[in-house]
Amino acid sequence: MDFKDELNKYIEVINKELNKYIVTSECPENVLNESKRYSLLAGGKRLRPILLMTSYLLFREDVERCYKYAVAIEMVHTFSLIHDDLPGIDNDDYRRGKLTNHKKYNEATAILAGDSLLNEAYRIIISDIKSTDDTIEKNRKIDALYELSHGIDRMIAGEYVDTEYEGKEISGEYLEYMHENKTGALIKAPVKMGAILAGAEQGDINKLEEYAEKIGLAFQIKDDILSEIGDQEVLGKPVGNDRERGKCTYVTKYGLDNAKKMLDDITEEAINIIKNYNKNSEFLIELALYIKNRNK
Repeated sequence: MDFKDELNKYIEVINKELNKYIVTSECPENVLNESKRYSLLAGGKRLRPILLMTSYLLFREDVERCYKYAVAIEMVHTFSLIHDDLPGIDNDDYRRGKLTNHKKYNEATAILAGDSLLNEAYRIIISDIKSTDDTIEKNRKIDALYELSHGIDRMIAGEYVDTEYEGKEISGEYLEYMHENKTGALIKAPVKMGAILAGAEQGDINKLEEYAEKIGLAFQIKDDILSEIGDQEVLGKPVGNDRERGKCTYVTKYGLDNAKKMLDDITEEAINIIKNYNKNSEFLIELALYIKNRNK
């Protein structure tokens, strides 16, 4: 199976699992449930749950045991996108070629939809922990929950720095700090969660964390490049918004050519960390290249 086929296989699994948690029964909060479904199933790369599952597969084959955690991380990611698009933060009208949640419904519904998805992610994991009798496995799941919580905390910190310093000149150090947290934290978390759930040794977890840090930064640099020169029709959102809002990005800070060079270098660093890990690491190498070469 080539990389694209394998990637699509993972996406199909994740979408199937996500559908299990969609509420369709009639209730007074029907519109809220519809708005959650609207954003959760709006497409997307499903990168974070894929990272969780493939990290797990480096150590164990029974990947279905981590499906609930994959669902949870995608719910958290969707919550972050809904809130990121709100008027008080990025004030975006489109996401993935569709109206953003607050434009499709309204601002209050979007806020509550994000809140509900975040809470549902915790509920799914806590319910799984409660149903686990084996002490070692339960402790691994608690550790995975901690990594998720820590990732959310760091993402919020990065988002704050992004909004607080909009329109202001910031140092390269602050720029990297912002994106290590805003984008990188929710890429590092699923990688570590998958390894923890599979019972990986601490040395392996540390190595995967380093890989995740590299691809997280690569993802953001590529986002900044696409925001500058991407195809609006392919991206599904306007190009040039970051520059218009005075956001500091890798392109505005270092220039387009330097940003591209940084992307090449950091992708190579990620590959060097993970190559020859074991037979299952090939997909993670291809995933790093996919992040670098994507057009949306």
